[in-house]
Amino acid sequence: METALDYDRKMTAALCGLRTIALVGASHKPARPSHDVMAYLLSAGYRVIPINPGLAGGELLGQPVYARLAEVSEPIDLVNIFRRRDALSGLVDEALSLSPRPSAVWMQFNLIDQQAAARGEAAGVSVIMDRCTRIEHARLCGPNAR
Repeated sequence: METALDYDRKMTAALCGLRTIALVGASHKPARPSHDVMAYLLSAGYRVIPINPGLAGGELLGQPVYARLAEVSEPIDLVNIFRRRDALSGLVDEALSLSPRPSAVWMQFNLIDQQAAARGEAAGVSVIMDRCTRIEHARLCGPNAR
C-alpha cells in the first residue's frame, strides 16, 4: 500500500521534471478550476495543451485547442483530467494509446477510477487521483518546496 510519502514522491516525479501537459476539459470560463489551473501551469513555465472538443480549432490562453489527445502531434508528459467520472476510463485508455505514452495521468479533485488507474500503472504510466495539480505543484515543486 502506498504511503503519503510515496504518493508525494509519485506526484513530484509526475510534476517537477516534465514540460508538456495536456489539460483535458480545459475551459474558456475564468471561473472554472480548469481555466485557473491552466493559467497557473502556463505561468509556471509548462507547455500546456488544452483539450476540449467544443473549443477545438480556437485558442485558450494563447494556446491552440485540440478536440482529442490523439490530435496532438508532440509528445505529452502528463495528461491532466478535468472531466466527469464516467469519462475517466476512456480518457485513460486514450492516454495509454498515445505513442510515446505520457509518463503520468492526473485526475483532479474528486476524480477516482481504480480500474483505469490499475490499467495505467500496469502499462507503466503513473496515475495520480483526487489531487489538484496547482496545489501540489506549489507544494512540491514551487519556490518554497521542501
